[in-house]
Amino acid sequence: MVEFGGYDMPVQYPDGIVTEHNWTRTHAGLFDVSHMGPSFLALPELGGGDAAHRKVASIVERLVPSDISALAPGKVQLTVLLNEQGGIIDDLMIGRPAREDLQGSLYIVVNAGTKENDFALIQKTAGTEAQLTRADDRGLVALQGPEAEAVIADIFPQAVALTFMTFARLEGTPYGDVIATRCGYTGEDGFEILVPAAHTESFVNRLLADQRVKLIGLGARDSLRLEAGMCLYGHDIDATKTPVQAGLNWMISKSRRERGDFPGAQRILVELRDGAAMKRVGIKPAGRQPAREGTPIHSVEGNEIGVVTSGGFGPSVNGPIAQGYVAASHAKAGTPLQLIVRGKALDACVAALPFVPAKYKR
Repeated sequence: MVEFGGYDMPVQYPDGIVTEHNWTRTHAGLFDVSHMGPSFLALPELGGGDAAHRKVASIVERLVPSDISALAPGKVQLTVLLNEQGGIIDDLMIGRPAREDLQGSLYIVVNAGTKENDFALIQKTAGTEAQLTRADDRGLVALQGPEAEAVIADIFPQAVALTFMTFARLEGTPYGDVIATRCGYTGEDGFEILVPAAHTESFVNRLLADQRVKLIGLGARDSLRLEAGMCLYGHDIDATKTPVQAGLNWMISKSRRERGDFPGAQRILVELRDGAAMKRVGIKPAGRQPAREGTPIHSVEGNEIGVVTSGGFGPSVNGPIAQGYVAASHAKAGTPLQLIVRGKALDACVAALPFVPAKYKR
């Protein structure tokens, strides 16, 4: 157990990180992510159709570069909160409910370590136009892996129709009213389920009674998301990095680029046009020794050109892998690099992300 985002969290269970990682890739891994920050942003009156959605979307669009107004009912958008310099304050999910009577509200999930600041920023931006309600009274669990759908089908058959980055409110289930989102941070198909606190333990026990399901800790969670080429806030992205530097250009919607009406737009639009000086890349060390966060990256000529932001062993690729930022001139896949580990230069190269292909249900 370790401190993580202000909570005590399990690094691993008795089977160990590699076993947990491989189980998630082949069966269904269960993650307790109740430390995250689920919440609801809602207008005083709901049910106003597209007009109500556009109104509540316009509030969060003051903070993010994505076109939340264009979200279809039942869809979820992964995006980032930006500061005035275009730096990433946090990454978050924003969902538009499918139901007509819930138009004018948004389902928002932020990261644990930044949620107090995130919630305060969102509410300050909303002012009296909308109210942010935290879902601290609920548990959030993620089920990830190729057998996740079959497991969920036995409990919430209506959730099977969901596709990647869609969600639904399921009412009157044996575990109360829940929210099921088809998403995850492992590269596998899976779900995140928001459950009332009174039912969370029984729901988790129901999942664990299925032989296809095992508990997974932070260690495998990190190796899974690293193989999937995803960013960890506070490591691969932070307030000093822009979405362009992080390779998250797809979050910046065309309409928002045209309007330039998001925080840090002046800097970000220049980077979109001219390219960023530094870019996030995948890194594949040549040997078996992993390069950890903070490892300096040099060119083959010996010049320091970047730094590793995440690194470790990738069980699915049977070798060390990493992410980091390098000068744009050295960001092309296949470019040779040197990683300076304990004063020794280790051969590596830029690798295309992700290291393991995604298996989402489209």
